[in-house]
Amino acid sequence: MTINFPELARQAAADGAIAADEVLALRRAAWPDGRIDQTEAEAILAINDVVADKSAEWTDFLVEAVGEYVLNGTEPRGYVADATADWLIAQLDRDGRLDSQAELELLVRVLEKALGTPDRLKEYALAQIERAVLTGEGPTRDGGTLDAGSITEAECKLLRRVIFASGGDRPAAVSLAEAEMLFRLKDATLHAANAPEWQRLFVQGVGNYLQGWTGGRAISRDRAAELETFMNDRTSSLSAFFGRMSRVGARDLRSAAQDMLAGGEAPSRDYAGEAHADAALTSPEQSWLHGRIQADGQTDPLEAALLAFLAEG
Repeated sequence: MTINFPELARQAAADGAIAADEVLALRRAAWPDGRIDQTEAEAILAINDVVADKSAEWTDFLVEAVGEYVLNGTEPRGYVADATADWLIAQLDRDGRLDSQAELELLVRVLEKALGTPDRLKEYALAQIERAVLTGEGPTRDGGTLDAGSITEAECKLLRRVIFASGGDRPAAVSLAEAEMLFRLKDATLHAANAPEWQRLFVQGVGNYLQGWTGGRAISRDRAAELETFMNDRTSSLSAFFGRMSRVGARDLRSAAQDMLAGGEAPSRDYAGEAHADAALTSPEQSWLHGRIQADGQTDPLEAALLAFLAEG
């Protein structure tokens, strides 16, 4: 790289603001090779700490550039390594919390795009949103001007994006920890002027945990690394194997497959049956739900809506 990126970053942030042309210059300096390394990512986050006016151009750049390092800085690409997750949390949590919407958007976008992340990354993101709801302060609160103990439309959208993100605990489905968080938020905001979307999110989120099918989980980062190593193997034995396979005709392949299945064709997986069985509440799930609803000795409107939703399923 011919440009001293950290120095360019310091110059761009000297006046506490970054203009669109400066963002463009940073893009050109950061991406001559299509990759972002840790030094560059840390320099970008350092700028974000001192820039008061975070424009849309800047936020987009931060999310794309740092996200590139987090998602693709280690192999296999698309999976967030444990060390990278710890690095990102440490970078964002210098004072114990996220300070800007740009940082939160970076975290959410990583969770959405990742093929897999350590669970603590999603847990950290959800903790930031929960804290903002309970305290009325944080990156979702427009400088802390909104009342504590209520849920905004922006927070509903962020919660939905994080909970159903592909990376982290129970990808694209709601986990026990997330369902319990939704109940905590419900209890803390029960009589507040919440966003209209909140009841729907609560019902769908907890309902997904209780009825959601988990048979289609993505493979783990370790398994993805094993498969990638295998596919990149160029040893003589593998080369010979694939060479022989390339010379086998389609009819011979079918014949070989029939020989392997001579004992009878294996039954196909009953995905619909699995989903139906998983939708039925188990005894532990029923006990958990009963305990949550009876915690205060009464059924509130959101809990009633949840029970009606479950009865329809």
